[in-house]
Amino acid sequence: MHYLTIVISDVHLGTVDSKTRELSKFLKNNTCDRLILNGDIIDGWNLRRRGIWEKKDTRVLRRILRMIEQHNTEVIYVRGNHDDFLEKIAPLEIGNFRILENYELVSGGLRLFVTHGDIFDLVTSRFKWIARLGDWGYKLLLWINRQYHQYRRARGLPYHSLSQQVKNRVKLAVNFITGFEEVMTQFAHKRGYDGVICGHIHHPAMRTIGG
Repeated sequence: MHYLTIVISDVHLGTVDSKTRELSKFLKNNTCDRLILNGDIIDGWNLRRRGIWEKKDTRVLRRILRMIEQHNTEVIYVRGNHDDFLEKIAPLEIGNFRILENYELVSGGLRLFVTHGDIFDLVTSRFKWIARLGDWGYKLLLWINRQYHQYRRARGLPYHSLSQQVKNRVKLAVNFITGFEEVMTQFAHKRGYDGVICGHIHHPAMRTIGG
């Protein structure tokens, strides 16, 4: 398939749980005029802590560069909180590649505010030590999820995300996600946008809030 715009976020290259094989395959089989990397594509927090970067991570970046070369794809990298090292160089433009803090996408007559979303997360923006503690806990949950998946696969059972199930059942997490989306919607509405495209909360959804 060929698309006008593809948006990807929260890949977390440099971590064990990054779905690099699936992403590389997706980008190989789908082309676009514009590719928006909406934050946390590279996990700088994890790299600073453990320094793990594998060939599979490099393959994803090479695939993106190949899209620029072969299809003249415009690539917009919107920085997130895990790749906050990009703050030092944003905004930056080199040919068809740009690094930005946020981005305005006009599509189908709509003005859409594209942001990773961490600036709307009070804990991430003001209390980074709590955010890093939460990140450690999330990594532990993913590790447990990985062991659970191996157990199910060994018994011929389909993949089931234990980490997603836990998050969906924790009331605090559900309330945070709902409040997060509503605050961003209010922000965008006051500034004349028709909608918001964000990442950050690792919870895929498409919602209509107040029109």
